[in-house]
Amino acid sequence: MRRVFAALLAVATAISLAFLLLPVAAIFLRVPPGDLIDALGRDVTRDALLVSLKTSAIAHAAVLLIGTPAAYLLARHRFRGRGAVLTLIELPLVLPPAVAGIALFAAFGRNGLLGGELDALGVQIPFTQAAVVLAVAFVESPFYFRGAIAAFEAVDSTLVDAARTLGASPARVFARVALPLAAGGLGAASALALARGLGEFGATLIFAGSLQEVTQTLPLAVYAQFEADFDTALAISALFVIVGALLLVTLKLYGWLRFSSIFRSRFATSTSS
Repeated sequence: MRRVFAALLAVATAISLAFLLLPVAAIFLRVPPGDLIDALGRDVTRDALLVSLKTSAIAHAAVLLIGTPAAYLLARHRFRGRGAVLTLIELPLVLPPAVAGIALFAAFGRNGLLGGELDALGVQIPFTQAAVVLAVAFVESPFYFRGAIAAFEAVDSTLVDAARTLGASPARVFARVALPLAAGGLGAASALALARGLGEFGATLIFAGSLQEVTQTLPLAVYAQFEADFDTALAISALFVIVGALLLVTLKLYGWLRFSSIFRSRFATSTSS
């Protein structure tokens, strides 16, 4: 019976791996590497890559800058309505991408909730790179919030309280105690959010359109090239796979380096004592 169960586990694992890896492998096996490199040198790919890198960098920087202190507040303080706030923060996770795009239009479009105020200031957001930034930030924020809140909650509260007792200001405790101790979890959340932002498609397409050199990101370029030039679509898809793999490897390596540094510091402390 044990052997049968072990065999079932092995078969289930093999099927899962095959199902997940086969489509990814097919991207690289479908077209020779030389053709992929040539396709990556085309204008549509370079333009989409530049738009993706620019907008994702701006959106991610804004998410980190605003989301990190907000996550710290929600992790370290308990107040009435906290559960509702967390639910609202996570709400974009369950929204279909098309609904997210419509929601952004309803808020920032010409006839949207803030459309009149923005129009009076001469600001037009839809179908601009600003719309791409907003769409990317909207869909990636919940991923960072969830991980960042968990990272701050995992910080030993006695260390934070001790720093406050010694006279450190709240800002100093946040910057010198909480942030370094939560760095591993924050890094993981940041990588996950960045990967999600780079892969955003639906909300960007609806809210920003797909204008080459302006709002066409890598996912939109894949969609646009799917029928026009399948080799280019494969090349851009391969680029996505490589970027995702690099993010995962970086995350794994960062976690291992952080673990080893903590182990060495504790070993050195115990040896010196």
